[in-house]
Amino acid sequence: MKALLLLLVLAADPLVGASDVDPYRVLGVSRRASQAEIKKAYKQLAREWHPDKNKDPKAEDMFIKISKSYEILSNEERRANYDQYGQMEENQRPHQPHQGFHSFHSSFHFDESFFHFSRSGRDFADSKYMLHFAQFNSEVLPDSYQRPYLIKITSEWCFTCIHMEPVWKETVQELEALGVGIGVVDIGYERRLANQLGAHRTPSILGLINGKVTFFHYAVVREHLRQFVESLLPQRQVEKVMDSSYRQFLDRWPEENKPSVLMFDRRAETPLLFKLAAFAYKDYVRFGYVDQGLTETTEVQRRFSVNTLAPTMLLFKENAEKPADVIQVQARAMKRPIVDEFISNNRFLQVPRLVNQKLFDELCPVKQFHRRRKYCVLLITSEDDAFTSGNSAFRSFAASNTKEVLRFAYVYQHQQKPLCDTLLQDRNTILPQVVILERRSAAGKVVYKEVMGGWNGSEEDQRLLQEELELLQKEPAFLSLEVTLPELNNELAAMFLIRWMNTAYDYVSQLYLDVLYSNWREMMPILSLIFSALFILCGTVIIQAFSEPGEEKPSKPKPKEPPPTSAGPDGAESSSSRPPKKNFVEVTELTDITYISNLVRLKPGHINVVLVLSNAAKQALLKKFAKEVFSFSGTQTLHYSFLNVDKHQRWMDSLLELSPEAILAEQPGEEDDDEGGADDYRRDYTGHVLALNGHKKYFCLFKPVFTGEEAESSRSSDEDGGARSRSRSRSRSSSRSRSTTIQIHHKLDRLSLWMERLMEGTLPRHYVPSWPGLDKITPEG
Repeated sequence: MKALLLLLVLAADPLVGASDVDPYRVLGVSRRASQAEIKKAYKQLAREWHPDKNKDPKAEDMFIKISKSYEILSNEERRANYDQYGQMEENQRPHQPHQGFHSFHSSFHFDESFFHFSRSGRDFADSKYMLHFAQFNSEVLPDSYQRPYLIKITSEWCFTCIHMEPVWKETVQELEALGVGIGVVDIGYERRLANQLGAHRTPSILGLINGKVTFFHYAVVREHLRQFVESLLPQRQVEKVMDSSYRQFLDRWPEENKPSVLMFDRRAETPLLFKLAAFAYKDYVRFGYVDQGLTETTEVQRRFSVNTLAPTMLLFKENAEKPADVIQVQARAMKRPIVDEFISNNRFLQVPRLVNQKLFDELCPVKQFHRRRKYCVLLITSEDDAFTSGNSAFRSFAASNTKEVLRFAYVYQHQQKPLCDTLLQDRNTILPQVVILERRSAAGKVVYKEVMGGWNGSEEDQRLLQEELELLQKEPAFLSLEVTLPELNNELAAMFLIRWMNTAYDYVSQLYLDVLYSNWREMMPILSLIFSALFILCGTVIIQAFSEPGEEKPSKPKPKEPPPTSAGPDGAESSSSRPPKKNFVEVTELTDITYISNLVRLKPGHINVVLVLSNAAKQALLKKFAKEVFSFSGTQTLHYSFLNVDKHQRWMDSLLELSPEAILAEQPGEEDDDEGGADDYRRDYTGHVLALNGHKKYFCLFKPVFTGEEAESSRSSDEDGGARSRSRSRSRSSSRSRSTTIQIHHKLDRLSLWMERLMEGTLPRHYVPSWPGLDKITPEG
């Protein structure tokens, strides 16, 4: 009858089916209901409307509404938000405010966006840059290797953030036009992303470049933010060029294998726009800056006839005497799209050297369509002086053949030996040699043909190569040989020692900044390790100092080792033998120190099996737990921990409240004492086992099942063996003294069967939106 009335009420409510369902009406409780009353009503309705038990077609929708209502009312903050503003969904804009607030708004003409009541009420400029966890890792993080990001950490109720909004908007408009990435993270909705960035308070501003996070620690002023972004960039990315150094700068193209760009402007410091462009195209182009206001740069300006009244950019390739392309802007400000187009169209030399697979893929892309096919004319040569004239002749030939369908490149045989040996199947081929090829697949499949006669740069060689290229245009089947090329060696890869030194430098600099700005939360693991090492070292020194070196302690005779026995992992071995070390199951305690590593940042595919115990039952349950899970301890993806419920009761309550269905998964015959009032908050979790998947955010729950088999056998054994020698009263008292221990010992019966189902993946999974915070697992002082 009660269920029918509830259906009639919901059917009559015009808000049903919309997002504004009244959670109090759904659960049938008053607005003054306590948490115990709300929880009791929810459990009763959830059992009644669970789709597995109720075959009513509307049961599923009702169960969703009941669960959603309980999620709102069980959280004090969300409940207060609903009571005050009528907001039920996290991303739902509040509807009509209460009358009191409306009158306040009308009297003082405050903008509703000032209060930031909801996410949709946020300034549109911020919502444009909102970052999410998946988007950050798939898009922003890889993109930070081409441009820096300026990220603001904020929240809905951060009133301090309002003061920095005007400065933030002006800075964003300026820096975004220059090519800086902008991001905004709402710490209330993206807690996981905020933790990954190391941001734990609002407001905060941080920079991201090359995957590394750096915090902004100065006053929020436009100039400070600009300087902060500039400090993120590598310091020597742009080289200062003078009259005495411009020749050396332009002549380094053979070693660098890159075009060179010179920017001329009348500024003492390199413009931020040019620094950002240099960072974005660092893999393709070298950058130099010429300050036109210095007398030391008059020669280079006169040499290339540079206009002193406007910013100018010159791009050089193989010819250091004449620029391959020029761009000059009449206005004082040079725009980023113009710079990007200018550099991207000239990012390769006329005849570049293949130094890695990435460059090969861009120069000679895989054939997709007939009209978009590219032929690669490859010169296999060497860097010895004897080959210099032939290499120069090949570059001259390429400069006279500017067809889009042809790409010219060269490769040094001794540095790309696998590639050259594959193409030159005849090991007696005399270098240099020209090969014409077309790529057919990304796996390395190519069709090619060697130009007979080799290459020495003579007119006859050039004529023969020209004829081969003309024949190729007429007959694509001209390339008759087919082979699969190996991946090119990366000639630009840094040595291991250099990479290690760079990583160590970044680590030390980050540690220095943490100490300087008291970022103790991030430093706690490091400080803990340092103090642990110092404690062990000091303890060793003290022990050695107080020990007498002249005194020789008598050595105890080494006991004879007993013969090996077939003791099992359950600890049932004889008293004269010890199990080998591999028979131990390593079980760590889940505390606020190990919480992040053992749960929040657990590797994908790994599961932490956690035993819930109390101080009184700790020894008995740990022995039984080790016995039951021993056969699964060889699995690399399983980890074992225990949680002391006497310390962390709040964490267990919070976890089960995040997934209400887990509370309903009662064992047959088990009923909650809902009339117990306050006792409802102190559920007995002793003997429960949780399988926590930190990456996918779900857990499986094992509840104790008392079989009583050992109690019965133990009692009968005692009565049979000692009935003649003991009195009946003494047997009963002994049985009563062991009853509690036996019952605790039996709480983990059938755990091994549950573990088998866990490995098979057939256990029900209870998903949670996020793991309870550290404040839930930290014991109250």
